[in-house]
Parts: sequence; C-alpha cells; structure tokens
Amino acid sequence: MDKSKKIIGLIVFVVFCGFVSYTLYRWMRFGTIDGGSIIFSFIALSYLFNWINWGTHNGVKDKDELDRHIETQSAKIGYYVLMIMACLILFISEGVSNLNDMKNYPLLIVVGLTFVTSPVIEFVYSRKYK
Repeated sequence: MDKSKKIIGLIVFVVFCGFVSYTLYRWMRFGTIDGGSIIFSFIALSYLFNWINWGTHNGVKDKDELDRHIETQSAKIGYYVLMIMACLILFISEGVSNLNDMKNYPLLIVVGLTFVTSPVIEFVYSRKYK
C-alpha cells in the first residue's frame, strides 16, 4: 500500500475517533446525545473498514470470484445481524416483552421491515432472470 493510502487511512481513523470523542464528551458533560455525531461516527467507521479491507472506501474495482463471494456472504450475514440487532434494540428500548405494549411505532415498523426486505428483494431479483 502506498504512502498516500496509509495517510488517508490515518485521517479516517482520526476523524472517527474525533466524532466518537465529541459524542462521548457531550454525553458525559452535558447529558445530551448528539444524533448527527453518532451517524457520522458510523459513516466514518464504515469508511474505515472499507479502506482496511479493500484499500478504498468504494471497495475493489476489479472483482474476481473470491471478492464477489466475500461480498455476497458478508451481505447475507450482515442482513441477519442487522435484523437481530434491530429486534434487540426494540425490546431493550421498550423494556417490554408484549408486542401490544410497545409505543415506539417507527422502530417497530423498521423491525418488521427487516423480516420482509430480503424475501421481497429476492422475489424482484428472481423475476429479472425468469
């Protein structure tokens, strides 16, 4: 990896640490959670992991069979991990086990959408080839 890519990776890491530090500082000092900083921290973290894995934030340009297999498998695993995490966040944030007692309807809808997203995408994509 050339020197400029290492510098970019270091800059991304510093930006990520800056966002996380700022968010934690505001939370500890003022008791407020800054949603924008949390979102930008996750964006910087995703950029950092793409850079570590592929050497660029967009992923590898010329993909061979192994690269496509890695992306396919990680997408499937990522989908199920995201589904489980959304369910856990819903039940932890609501603090209830009865679905009728939940009041956070947007989060409930997001969790419901996690269950239908993959089958709908697979249905639409399969129609492309039939």
